[in-house]
Amino acid sequence: MPIIKSAKKAIRSSLRKKAFNDRQKHAMKDIIKKIQKTAKTDKKAAEKLLSTAYAVIDKTAKKGVIKKNNASRKKSRLTRLVK
Repeated sequence: MPIIKSAKKAIRSSLRKKAFNDRQKHAMKDIIKKIQKTAKTDKKAAEKLLSTAYAVIDKTAKKGVIKKNNASRKKSRLTRLVK
């Protein structure tokens, strides 16, 4: 365990950031799974969810949780799956 005051603060800060990043990642993964599941049965409904997924993925990339190319790859794969 840290002894120095600044190290204790750094741990609190990193835990807070981790919680935020985890929420962002889970939101992104949930919408991706939802589209993948919907695409198997109903392509039209999956296409409607696509814009929501784009927004979530872009926000996740903008916040720095995932990298820009990773976001681009995810969007591309979703589009290909739905079309």
